[in-house]
Amino acid sequence: MLSFLTAAASAVFLYMTAVFLVALFKKDNSIVDIAWGPGFILVAAVTFLLKPGFEARHILVMLLVAAWGTRLASHIFRRNWGRGEDFRYAKWRREWGRWFILRSFLQIFMLQGILMLLISSPVIVVNRSREKGLTILDVLGTALWLSGFIFEAVGDHQLKRFKQRPEGRGRIMTTGLWKYSRHPNYFGEAALWWGIFLIALAVPGGWVSIISPVTISFSLLKVSGIPMLERKYQGNAEFAAYARRTSAFFPWFPKKAKKNT
Repeated sequence: MLSFLTAAASAVFLYMTAVFLVALFKKDNSIVDIAWGPGFILVAAVTFLLKPGFEARHILVMLLVAAWGTRLASHIFRRNWGRGEDFRYAKWRREWGRWFILRSFLQIFMLQGILMLLISSPVIVVNRSREKGLTILDVLGTALWLSGFIFEAVGDHQLKRFKQRPEGRGRIMTTGLWKYSRHPNYFGEAALWWGIFLIALAVPGGWVSIISPVTISFSLLKVSGIPMLERKYQGNAEFAAYARRTSAFFPWFPKKAKKNT
């Protein structure tokens, strides 16, 4: 296991350092968001190739990670093209002053590299295993992954189409999947990693990779996902009304508006 972790950590360090240097040259730290998905593909590929001989589970997980990482990177690249640095990174650029380069390297690129390793843990566990054949856990995990993937992809697509319409500019998306969750794409991303964790449970020691779905879920719910994004809408009356009736994360039927008496 140690050799797999060492190889993955080394690959992630070199990869994120390279992304940091590109961001420094372009003066745009938000390219790290585009690099997020491909980083997982790198970890999956490196650990996949370490072991001679491939079983069905190894190939399955490799394909799932590749599909997710490629779609996400493509979506973020198209969304960010020509827009300049994301407001979050631009804010830190102003606030960090002369410490900007060092803090960017450590608090953005290296921190995301560490998260990448933690979230990739079920992939690493699966790729180091020797068990042959698939089990019901692989089927259930793949089904959960597919559900999450669809939620994330459809949610992103619906939001993109909404923002492209003249009537959607500056407005809050409240239809489609966004009627049932304020962040269906975040829910989908968490769900698909819970699915990969289920697949990892089919191999000895797979339970240790619980750190993966817990980390991504906590990050989206409490740290860099929902809190950071919704802070942008503080004081927005339309969003406040939307938030009162709509679940923040788990899809559910919207609450009915209270009638004044």
